[in-house]
Amino acid sequence: MTLSRRDVLAASAALALAPNVRAGDKKKKLVMIAGTPSHGPGDHEFNAGVRLLDQCLKGFPGLETVVFLNGYPKDDSALDTADAILCYADGGGNHPLVRGKNLERIGKLMAKGVGLMCAHYGVEVLKDLGGPEFKEWIGGYYENSYSCNPMWSPEFKEFPKHAICNGVKPFTIRDEWYFNMRFRGDDIKNVTPILSAKPSDAVRDGPYVYPKGPYKHIQEAKGRSEAMMWVTERKDGGRGCGFTGGHIHRNWKDDNFRKVVLNALVWLCKLDVPADGVKSAINEDDIKANLDPKGKK
Repeated sequence: MTLSRRDVLAASAALALAPNVRAGDKKKKLVMIAGTPSHGPGDHEFNAGVRLLDQCLKGFPGLETVVFLNGYPKDDSALDTADAILCYADGGGNHPLVRGKNLERIGKLMAKGVGLMCAHYGVEVLKDLGGPEFKEWIGGYYENSYSCNPMWSPEFKEFPKHAICNGVKPFTIRDEWYFNMRFRGDDIKNVTPILSAKPSDAVRDGPYVYPKGPYKHIQEAKGRSEAMMWVTERKDGGRGCGFTGGHIHRNWKDDNFRKVVLNALVWLCKLDVPADGVKSAINEDDIKANLDPKGKK
């Protein structure tokens, strides 16, 4: 097949945006796992959310994506050649990555240096089932009755000097932003915070989504900044990331909310994040596409 001049120019422009990618290089593989439907219409839209992220990453130089919908795949052989994994799903004791023998399976991939990002409820596992592993794999996790999950609007005003923050501008958006994670070594200094903000006293006083609280240790930390997205670079060579937002599907329409996650997925695969971040455009039709059949909100 003969490429047109337009095709050649488009390919050249794409490669120019990713200086670490050369023609003929093997692409990095990102496997994205969406959880089964839960909650009401417009919330926890894992299938639609993963499809949206996949749409935004199509054509990114040096990257290929594989999407699994409605839970952990029956045939998970694609994970054998994955460079990174995203799990956007319900967590707790029924977390897709800890059920059955999945914890052992994922552990072997982590030991090989595969990246892992968990989003929203996907950062929650049980203290004695996934907790120790998530501390190592992504740097921390949501622990019931230690962490909390209020609906609020943090103001993300400043960002660290990190590739994931490329092109991300200050923003605020209402979501079920978890905080007070159980970090590795129980110290936030053991991870790199990406999205941080100070909850107001009213936010700390609750109510939280569930349990409603309030928790004394959360109230006693008034005035402290909290990390709602963080990353870690593991000793095995892999990268990890936790992102606590993502309850409300419409939030993906916000350019900065979406960009910081897209940047993280590219970084997780060890590809260069463009100086102005991963570019994408989302319209109202995109937001409404692929929603789970939950009825009307």
